[in-house]
Amino acid sequence: MNLFQNAKFFTTVNHLKDLPDTPAEIAFVGRSNAGKSSAINTLTNHVRLAYVSKTPGRTQHINFFELSNGSFMVDLPGYGYAQVPEAIRTHWVKLLGDYLQQRRQLIGLVLIMDARHPLKELDLRMLDFFHITGRPVHILLSKADKLSKNEQIKTLGAVKKSLKPYMTRQRISVQLFSSLKKQGIEEVNQVVGAWFATHQEEMDNLNIGNPENSESL
Repeated sequence: MNLFQNAKFFTTVNHLKDLPDTPAEIAFVGRSNAGKSSAINTLTNHVRLAYVSKTPGRTQHINFFELSNGSFMVDLPGYGYAQVPEAIRTHWVKLLGDYLQQRRQLIGLVLIMDARHPLKELDLRMLDFFHITGRPVHILLSKADKLSKNEQIKTLGAVKKSLKPYMTRQRISVQLFSSLKKQGIEEVNQVVGAWFATHQEEMDNLNIGNPENSESL
């Protein structure tokens, strides 16, 4: 099942106070121009669901998309793009940081990295920043079609090796992905589907343990 197949735009917000009340969310984030919007469009099989631009930094708000299971996918502003006014960049940083660390509905993070330039300083800082939430991270090494098959294998192995110290403290998985070749779609669905299934199981257990949330017999 493709969780993303029938995704629909829901809303866009620019302040945390305007965040919608949702049951569960997964968020997509990455360096500017890492291929985040293209990955979202490929996963949803929708050419223009997320705006794609050759100009970095075009995702300037938090965009919500409703998935087929009633949960939500969130497209976050890219990080690392400096060609914007200081006031706007400061707002982005706070908006992104507060959302990632405070949003209780967020059950996992999909982190996009260009397969040709993975694990840049800001990517590692993102892992450090997010790990205190205790939630899982799935890394997409995007634009894998730019690498030969041999280079893809080497890159994936090198990234996994570099991430070992991080994997001892948080749940991290990583895969190759290509929007152009439609590579890696099923794997993303499996990972994210497992996140939602685990979350639902946890919610069901909470309801069982709380008589106020259970139906009277």
